[in-house]
Amino acid sequence: MKKGLPRISVVIVLLSCWICASAIGADIDLAKKSTLETILKRGELWVGFDSGYMPFEMTDQKGRYVGFDIDMAKEMAKALGVKFVPINTAWDDIIPSLTTGKFDIIISGMTITQERNLKINFADPYIIVGQTILLNKKHAGKINSYKDLNHSRYIVTSQSRTTGEGAVKILIPKSTYKSFKTENEAVNEVLNGKADAFVYDLPFCAVVMAMQGNGKLFFLDTPFTYEPLAWAVRKTDPDFLNWLNNFLRQVKNDGRYDRIYNKWIKSTDWIKNVQRFD
Repeated sequence: MKKGLPRISVVIVLLSCWICASAIGADIDLAKKSTLETILKRGELWVGFDSGYMPFEMTDQKGRYVGFDIDMAKEMAKALGVKFVPINTAWDDIIPSLTTGKFDIIISGMTITQERNLKINFADPYIIVGQTILLNKKHAGKINSYKDLNHSRYIVTSQSRTTGEGAVKILIPKSTYKSFKTENEAVNEVLNGKADAFVYDLPFCAVVMAMQGNGKLFFLDTPFTYEPLAWAVRKTDPDFLNWLNNFLRQVKNDGRYDRIYNKWIKSTDWIKNVQRFD
């Protein structure tokens, strides 16, 4: 019995070494499969977004993609030492397009939700927003909260498969809800008097109000939901997530984030250079 102990110890040590070596090998294989490696070898960062979500991604009068997310994506590509390649994608198709490899990352004002997190992974939030309401002007002073819209006589709009739509269905369930493929179609329904209210993220509603709200809309600008926006990547890619979180931490502390934030969120000077959405 005593003579057998050293042998058992040797077996245990060898087994432990084999397990460790296997784990290290698996980690190396995972790193090699990271989207980061693909981006660096390709020399391009493919970014998926849905143009039209002002001020995050939109088209200027020269047909170029501009906005908060676009500038952040360009900074990201610069940090990687690669070319920025924009890939405009319909919102309903944006998650399937990411998971099937049509682009490397979603940078499109996407809110972190538990449902989406089952399909994709999110980096740390880069901005916090919330749902607000644009009312047809006839309701000014009469409707003061989303709760006041919770009746079937009110027609409420938003974009399909967004947290705006989710907020309406959960918090204003008795309203008559109309879904649209784009946020522009949804808000135009209110502008044209065919709906009573439009529910969407604060930055977008603020821009619409500045561009076309005068005399047509009334803005309930206090957010009634919590909306952390983040970049999305495919599952099983810890290296890319690690890089993104470190990149975000860097730009938030070296002045680049503030410069982009002030340009697109705090200022409205850019409005005169973008295409109208009606």
